[in-house]
Order: sequence, then C-alpha cells, then structure tokens
Amino acid sequence: MSGSELSPDVREARGDGIGRGRLRRTAPLVGLTVRSAGEALMAKLRGKWTDADRSEFHVRSAERYAELLGHSKGALMKAGQMASFALLSPAVPAELQSIYQTALMRLRDDAPPMAPVLAREVLERELGQPAENVFAKFEWEPLAAASVGQVHAAQLQDGRDVAVKIQYPGVAEAICADLKNTELLATFLTLTIGGMSPRRLSFDLRGAAREMGARIVEELDYRLEAASQAEFADYYRGHPFIHVPDVVPELCTGHVLTQELVQGIHWSDALTAKQELRDQWAEAIFRFVYGTYERIYQFNADPHPGNYIFHEDGSVSFLDFGCVKRFRPEQVKIMDEVLRECLRGDVLGTWRACVEVGFCKSSDPVSPEEIFAYWRGDGEMLWANEHFTVTPEYAARRIARRCSPNGPSANAFRHITMSPEYTFMSRMEMGVLSVIAQLRAGNRWGSITAEHFEGAPPVTDMGKREHAFFEEREVASAV
Repeated sequence: MSGSELSPDVREARGDGIGRGRLRRTAPLVGLTVRSAGEALMAKLRGKWTDADRSEFHVRSAERYAELLGHSKGALMKAGQMASFALLSPAVPAELQSIYQTALMRLRDDAPPMAPVLAREVLERELGQPAENVFAKFEWEPLAAASVGQVHAAQLQDGRDVAVKIQYPGVAEAICADLKNTELLATFLTLTIGGMSPRRLSFDLRGAAREMGARIVEELDYRLEAASQAEFADYYRGHPFIHVPDVVPELCTGHVLTQELVQGIHWSDALTAKQELRDQWAEAIFRFVYGTYERIYQFNADPHPGNYIFHEDGSVSFLDFGCVKRFRPEQVKIMDEVLRECLRGDVLGTWRACVEVGFCKSSDPVSPEEIFAYWRGDGEMLWANEHFTVTPEYAARRIARRCSPNGPSANAFRHITMSPEYTFMSRMEMGVLSVIAQLRAGNRWGSITAEHFEGAPPVTDMGKREHAFFEEREVASAV
C-alpha cells in the first residue's frame, strides 16, 4: 500500500515528520544518557546519594527514556519494547530494574488507536472488498492498541468469532527507514546494554543490532506472522495445556492478520489468581518456550505477558508470533552442551565446553570458576531438585548475574563472546524468568530442566500429560 493510494487522513497518520539520520535520531538519547549519568555523579559527589535518592533518580530516568523512545517512533521505539521485558539495562541496580520495566512496557500499551474510519480504510484496502462482505459483525472500537497495530473483535459470516489485527498505516515505512541507518540500533544498544559501564565488553553490539533489526522487519509482515502462528498451532493441536489459536489464512495480508478469538483471564487478573493456578500457568509457559526450542529448534521470542491468555483449567493460550527465532540443530546442540555441563556441576567441563564452542578463549583472563559461576550462579531454579518458588528478587539476582557488566559475574560477562544469533535467546530467557517471577510460581523446575537436557522422565503431573501427548503423536505418525 503506497502513500499515493492512501486517503489524506491515512497519509497524515504516517508520521512523515520522523527525523532521519543516525545522529539526528540518536542525539536526544545520547544527551539523556549523559544527563542522567551526570545527575547521578553529582549526587554521589555531594555525599547525599541515599537509597531514596537513588530510587527517585531511576524513576525519573525511566520516565524520561520511555517518553523519549515513545516520541522517537520507528525502530528505536520497537527496540525499547524489546528491552522492556527482558530487563536488559545493566547500568541499573537489579533491585530497581522493575522501575524501567514498568516505564518501558508503556511503549507497548499506550498507543492511541486509529479512528474507525482509518481502520476500515486500511482493512478494506488490504482485503479488497467491503468489510460487510466478509464479517457478520465487526467491533470498530479496538480490543487493544499497541505500537504497530490494533486488534478488533469480529465474527465471520460462518459464525466463527475472530480477532483481526490491523497495522497502522505508515509504521512499516518509518521503521524500515530507521533500519537503513545501520548504526542506529547499535548506538541504542551501546547506551542500553553497555549503559554507563566504563568496562570494555566483548559483546558484538553491531551484530546484535543486525539480529534485532531482522526480527523487527519480520514483525512488520503479518503474512510471515500468520505462517509462523499456523506452524505452532499445528504442532500443539490437541495439547493438554498449550493452545495456539488458528489463523484464517484467506483473511491474512501483509497488514491484516485474522485469527481465532481467544477468551480467558488476562495478565492483571492472573497475578491475583490462586497459587495452584499460577504454578500451572508458569509451568505451561516454561514448557512451551523450552519445549519448542529443544524439539523444533525455534521459539516465540516475545515473552511479554500481554501475549498470554490464561484459563481456569491451568492451560495457557499463546498469542503474537511476529517475533519467532529459528535455530539450526547444531546451534541448539552447542548451547545444550554448555548448559548440560553446568547443570552437572562440572566446573572444568563447563569451561571446556565454552572454549570448544567459541564462547571464550583459553587465553582469556577469566578463570574456569568464573565461567562456571556465570552460567550456574543464582541458577537454583534450573538445578534444584526440590520445590522452588521463583520471586522477583530471585529473578533480579539471576538477571544481574547473566546480563550486567557491573554484576557478580562482571569479568566473565566481559569476555563471553556469543554469536549475535543468540541475542534473542537471552531476551527469551530473561523475559520468561521475569514472567514466572511475577506469578511467584513454585515447581520442581530442576526436574523439568532434566527432562530437556538429560532425557529424564517427567515428575510433575503436567509433564506426564505432555509426555503422553507426544508419545501418542509419535505412535500415530508411525502408523
């Protein structure tokens, strides 16, 4: 849909005034970072840097960053959203990172919706016919409005209830224009991941920026998202507690996605549900993410809680497959080898595995013990055999261990050199941990991890049900 095809109202919504050029786009972000660092330094030099002052400083900084990224639109806003639930802001103390999470999450949820006339115009241009020819009912007031598009409830002529996602006009052009500035996201990541740390990192920020940019571009094409969602829906069809809504392929285009409408419990209410339900939901999320990674070498890399719909029977419906990361089998094998040695408690084995796969060099000034602590430290959730409750405090310690150049594994973090292709694995890992922590869910997580890495038999009831499901599927496919 080109600009010349759009009505004046739609063209106005494109945001053509968005600034171009890396310096022009990132200068405000650089200025804000320098300003924030200067305020913190001056407060410390005055000797008045109390806990209350520190908290107030980070609340103020988080609000500033969220406001700036929201106004920037384009790729910077998408990058801020990607950072919002992974909590990757290592310059921020772990116990205060929830402040940034809350502020940046608004980048997803506070977008003003399109007026009904604009939504109708985009929908009908994409489908090539009047809405009344396709839908028996259509709610023009959206169910949700996010940064790239908004979702409407509707009913097809055959009576099926569906959700229709319509992309805002002009948003794809704005983001793609940003991504032509190859240094834009690298500058953003330098400021957010490198933060205010004076220490040099081995992390390939430009490679990570390219990886992030590739996933952002994929999210803009709803046809790709529909294909990914259909693949996940087929794989989990009939699963006892994991549900992926079916898409309606004939009503999916580059800017419109139509899928089965899912009703259930949303995140805010899930947080106050009974403990037993929260434990079940957390296990379903954990098994969905790591199960697809181990079995079909891919995962839905957007662990935002708004993408989950919860149900009273302990099952979870998974939405939004715009950001799917796919791996080659050998890449999964590499990561599994490192984690397997770590979970076995083998210090030298973990170090050797990291050296062999190129995560670090034997000549690096980092000890095997430091490498082992980087992977295993604060990781009780993954290796403890007993019941373990994941709390926000625990998640903050784990994230600081794995993601902070100023944290307890700072020396190892500076020398770990993973392929940029693993960028979204870290985002997924930290995001899922954050979701489970907010649910304050308990389980025998170590037994679930052992299923994946050691082929151990399932211990939990949900694990046994899932095991039976896949065994039955294998038998059926062999017939």
